[in-house]
Amino acid sequence: LLRLHGVPTPRTFTLQHADAQALAAIEAQIDYPMVVKIPDGAFSRGVMKVKDAAEFTRVAEELLQQSALILVQEYMFTEFDWRIGVLNRQVIFASKYWMSKGHWQVAKRDANGKAEFGMASAVPLDEAPADLLAHALHAANLIGDGLYGVDMKMTSRGPVVIEVNDNPNIDAGAEDSVLGDELYRIVLREFVRRLDLLHRAAPGAPC
Repeated sequence: LLRLHGVPTPRTFTLQHADAQALAAIEAQIDYPMVVKIPDGAFSRGVMKVKDAAEFTRVAEELLQQSALILVQEYMFTEFDWRIGVLNRQVIFASKYWMSKGHWQVAKRDANGKAEFGMASAVPLDEAPADLLAHALHAANLIGDGLYGVDMKMTSRGPVVIEVNDNPNIDAGAEDSVLGDELYRIVLREFVRRLDLLHRAAPGAPC
């Protein structure tokens, strides 16, 4: 959907079988390291970086036991990721998510699955790159008018959308570090507006 509408994304491939032919086709398009992940992961779960064909095959086979298909993307190094919050087709916050110390992801997990997260903080919207905000808004608007968290990277070739989250977290001290309580009021006012519209459309119906 994003590629069809000209939204910049990493080169991405879907994979249903970890066979040599499928791997060769991907290797012809992107270099190692690659990122291999399940489509419905969260907080870096089910997202792995592979450095060669042997590791690719092992990881792909493991992830294909959890999902009918997996995604393979080119790896893009940045010191931090962006999370752009969009509600009702408007940007409401922009946050920087720094990588966990000594790790390539925002969240670093140990063998037991316990996560250590990098720092996160919001920036005023007028201090975020305008083209990054524009692509985030375009990507979210292709999905709908709900509440979305658009994960992005600013790369040497410009802003790139990694994914659009339809159930984004808004954490105290992170996404709200610029607007404070007003960020929550923005979200609540939108809830109230939508409930009012439903009530006017069907008077007497329970809310």
